[in-house]
Amino acid sequence: MGYLTEAVSAMASGAAAPAGTPDAGISTAPASWEGGPDGVLLLHGFTGSPHSMRPWGRALAEAGYAVELPLLPGHGTSVEDLAARSWREWTEATDQAYWRLRRRAGRVAVAGLSMGGALALHLAARRSVSAVSLVNPGVVSPTPLLSVARLLAAAVPTVNGVGDDISVPGRSEGAYGRTPLRAAGELHALFRATRRTLPAVTAPVQIFKSLRDHVVPQGSLDHLVRHLGRPPEVLELRGSFHVATLDRDAPTIFENSLRFFADEGLRAGHPAGR
Repeated sequence: MGYLTEAVSAMASGAAAPAGTPDAGISTAPASWEGGPDGVLLLHGFTGSPHSMRPWGRALAEAGYAVELPLLPGHGTSVEDLAARSWREWTEATDQAYWRLRRRAGRVAVAGLSMGGALALHLAARRSVSAVSLVNPGVVSPTPLLSVARLLAAAVPTVNGVGDDISVPGRSEGAYGRTPLRAAGELHALFRATRRTLPAVTAPVQIFKSLRDHVVPQGSLDHLVRHLGRPPEVLELRGSFHVATLDRDAPTIFENSLRFFADEGLRAGHPAGR
């Protein structure tokens, strides 16, 4: 996994910069759009925020879907806050957002970026989900060192951040500049739990995979292709890095996810026009 692999592998150097917070010019606030009769739950990635998913949310809302875009615990606040969170808090927050959406949507699809992809699959294994659309999902840890990251965190609390892997110059997702090792250990635990639930995922799955992803390794896609109950639809993204929802292939993601949801019978209302 490019950034995080290099950072964790370099922990022996003991270098640790002060923890960062999101860019003040980027909104990390959650969002919700009316629509329906069906809806889509969007889930952002590790150390990121709803900012990375907001354009996708707008595209879905403009097509007429109800949309729920939560802010996951420990994100959009501070590195110290993220370090104090567990992976179960992320799945609980995902559940809460799912039920908020179900109160106003008959059927629900779920979509996720990176860690949000793992959360989407974990949810789909436990709840009634009609379709799953994923962008560069992570389910396999990039290095075995993540299995002991929580133990190493006492000596090296943070390492270099994993955000802003975007090919467009100057574009930012507003992720933390540092990654708390304890939270990286929680990410590893989430991936392990998600892999165990894959046989229970019965909804159709669509996966967008950037050919130049410096964050999530190819092994995650390979594992999903091998272990999902039904073959996923895989679409290659040739012009984007990891945060493809903010990159050059974003229109491809938006258009093809709308087509996928419609093919799976999700119903959109009148376009929101926003």
